[in-house]
Amino acid sequence: MPEIAIREALRQAIEEEMNRDENVFIMGEEVGEYEGAYKVTRGLLDTFGKDRVRDTPITEEGFAGIGIGAALVGLRPIVEFMTFNFSLQALDQVISNAAKMRHMSGGQLKCPIVFRGPNGPAEFLSSQHSQALQTMFAHVPGLKVVAASTPYDSKGLLKSAIRDDNPVIMLESEMSYGWTGEVPDEEYLVPIGKADVKREGDRVTLITYSKVVRMALEAAEELEKDGISAEVIDLRSIRPLDEEAIYASVRKTNRAVMIDESWPFASVGSHVAWLISRNCFDDLDAPVELVSSEDVPMPYNHTLELAAQPSVEKIIDAVKRVTYTK
Repeated sequence: MPEIAIREALRQAIEEEMNRDENVFIMGEEVGEYEGAYKVTRGLLDTFGKDRVRDTPITEEGFAGIGIGAALVGLRPIVEFMTFNFSLQALDQVISNAAKMRHMSGGQLKCPIVFRGPNGPAEFLSSQHSQALQTMFAHVPGLKVVAASTPYDSKGLLKSAIRDDNPVIMLESEMSYGWTGEVPDEEYLVPIGKADVKREGDRVTLITYSKVVRMALEAAEELEKDGISAEVIDLRSIRPLDEEAIYASVRKTNRAVMIDESWPFASVGSHVAWLISRNCFDDLDAPVELVSSEDVPMPYNHTLELAAQPSVEKIIDAVKRVTYTK
């Protein structure tokens, strides 16, 4: 099975879906001539031409609206935000229009559109370009929100998102575009709404998604040296959320640590912690722990930047609290 990077997995997903369905097209800033800020659209302009690989002006609200309009008349647009920090310019289109069309029309209208691009902290990008915005989108009824941690999941989730008749937010990470992993040559899909057990264990459950999955796996390896067996659940889909996969693991391990790179207040992480506390209360041997980014804008100073985010050390400390070990 070949090994490819996440950026290539995403590129393959787009190319395969554009070959499969002539209604699929991609638009965004520099997706054509420049082949994307992170080279996810490399070669697509040469293959499909300017009608289906469309460079846009720096007008996120404008091209998000064009994409929504195209979706409403039967096309399947992929809208790339150079960074999801810029998606804030398009929130009215995404939340007031894309998310609501199906409900407002009583199911008569479909809005099959994908908004994708990098989300969350990277390095040296300071406050405005380091925001993890998944909680904001997951809060909105009518939007599906996914975030992959491997090339396999990235390709399979993006293909599923493109085929979905609802608007899907596909959150990627600047730090993980170069990560490699095995991806089969044959076609496959990763279903939206299904979590994946990335590592089995029986003493504590680590729940996370996106690039923080790798951090959780590193923490699990270190914990194993101390005799603590950690199960790692990769949510993959933030909304809809695979609650049963979470509960099944927690009922086995009796302890849970949620790791989330967004801010802690009213976050995906705090919501998952509440769900576990409500539905697995009798199974818990310790309160649910939450490891998140600090409740501050991201600093530019690298030492402070690292201190403001989840880390392997913070995960291990949280696990030791729920397992009552030192």
